[in-house]
Amino acid sequence: MLHSHDLLGVPRPVWTLADEYPARFVDPRHCHGRAQLLYAAQGVMSIVTDDASFVIPPQRAIWMPAGVFHEVTCRSAVSVRTLYVEAGSELPHDCRVIEVSPLLRALILEAMTLPREYDPAGRDGRIVQLIIDSIAAPASASLAAPMPRDKRLLPICQALIEDPTRADSIDDWAAEACMSRRTFTRSFREETGMSLAEWRQHVRLLEALARLACGQPVTTIAFDVGYESPSAFTAAFQRAFGVPPSRYMAQRS
Repeated sequence: MLHSHDLLGVPRPVWTLADEYPARFVDPRHCHGRAQLLYAAQGVMSIVTDDASFVIPPQRAIWMPAGVFHEVTCRSAVSVRTLYVEAGSELPHDCRVIEVSPLLRALILEAMTLPREYDPAGRDGRIVQLIIDSIAAPASASLAAPMPRDKRLLPICQALIEDPTRADSIDDWAAEACMSRRTFTRSFREETGMSLAEWRQHVRLLEALARLACGQPVTTIAFDVGYESPSAFTAAFQRAFGVPPSRYMAQRS
């Protein structure tokens, strides 16, 4: 994926990139000199920043301000459509997941066809401005898991993201962090806004969402992300997203 040094000398406030990546491709931790709207026209991505872990299924994009370090993992073959945007006072200063409506999708794909030195005062400029206006939409917070800054807690969250099925107890994790149980539970909630159990379930559901978007069956996903039965998984998914897994994906198709 394009890194900051590749953007030097671009003569317009927005520059586009279209590229293809295979499943399991990992773009290691890096940042950009411009803000970035990252959209997968096809496929599913996972993105980890210093503050949160995100899942970006179809019909979603992620906005990242300039200078935000992040790692990108392609959960399936991914068709990436990226806009690199110069900083502006009207743009969000935090990472956020954006709902990609049919109109926004069409605008992003049309932006990919614009010439390098498009006319900012003409039709091309209006297309770009409509996309920028859409970036201010409310974030889909349910698609992000907050990451702690405490260096004792961060490895624990990274381990659970890598393997959401882990069922270590609070005492196990507290010992791993060299903290008392009380200090661990208090610090974890202060850092993430959730208890360990709530955070772990949220990460499991995000993993399930990525697998659903890749076309895996519900029963397989339920066991692979650590639920005892498909019904337990479906109930947890519906509490989190308002609909059962099959209907959620049907609505996004």
